[in-house]
Amino acid sequence: MTKQRPRLSLRTGPVGTRILGFGSSTGNRVVTNHDLTKRLDTSDEWIRERVGIVSRKLADPDQSLVTMAIEAGSKAIADAGLSPTDVDAVVFATCTMPGPIPNAAAQTADAIGIRAGAAFDLNAACAGFSYALNTASDLVRGGSARRVLVIGAERFTDWVDWDDRANAIIFADGAGAAVVGPADEPMIGPVSWGSAGDLAHLIYLREGRYIFQEGQSVFRWATTQVAPVAERAVEAAGIQLSDIDALIPHQANARIVDAIAKRLRSKGAREDMVVAKDIQHTGNTSAASIPIAIDHMRSAGELSKGDVMLLVGFGAGLSYASQVVVCP
Repeated sequence: MTKQRPRLSLRTGPVGTRILGFGSSTGNRVVTNHDLTKRLDTSDEWIRERVGIVSRKLADPDQSLVTMAIEAGSKAIADAGLSPTDVDAVVFATCTMPGPIPNAAAQTADAIGIRAGAAFDLNAACAGFSYALNTASDLVRGGSARRVLVIGAERFTDWVDWDDRANAIIFADGAGAAVVGPADEPMIGPVSWGSAGDLAHLIYLREGRYIFQEGQSVFRWATTQVAPVAERAVEAAGIQLSDIDALIPHQANARIVDAIAKRLRSKGAREDMVVAKDIQHTGNTSAASIPIAIDHMRSAGELSKGDVMLLVGFGAGLSYASQVVVCP
């Protein structure tokens, strides 16, 4: 006689999700282009023209990756009007954790006061925040979590060869965070994501464990392949490019940002669409760059509640992801 299998139940969550709050933290040291010229064969004019950076924020010796994440995460929870006990999961995107264990998420959760919450790290490099945001949204919609703290954080100070003028001018340190919770309607759109592993050799760790990228090749890929990913995210969200109020791309390079915005405007995005240019004084913070940019823009009054934002992350892997999100 065949044993009858017991029926398993499934958790179900809300129809939609939304971002409840943002927070950020950056390195305490401001390093200008003129500061770098004391060590590198470069100039302020060359750096501005090449990547659009005027200054970047680097961490003090006592500012660890987790320390910055704790500050950003705490601010995001407060901005959401919640307490740490209201959060039941932490998804942490980073590619610069000094070691794989213990993970950054669990350490951050404990320090903030999130008790017994699910906590894990993921690595999609500069696309990490978008990957983590989608993961958090799915956790909430699937009923596995009620509110999720999403963190993107990097500390590149220890991963950059400061005698390599092509890469030392770009990277910086910081953390950005957002809290994802339930909503009566979708306010975080479906993700458009993917990878191009055949191009993984363009960004890698070379001898000495220093990050290195083939700048021109990455530039050509990003300026031609990223905008279509963003277009697919808009289509998946069921809206038009003309509905987008703000474009928040990963802050890799100001020229790449301009190229993406130009392509999207040629396809129907509005001329008055706000475009994030946080890289100018923050630098490239990889997985942290999108939430840091949003947090800074909200504080500056460049973003308002209800604005429709188009996020797009891209970087090592090569990995990429984009989604439409409503500003809290």
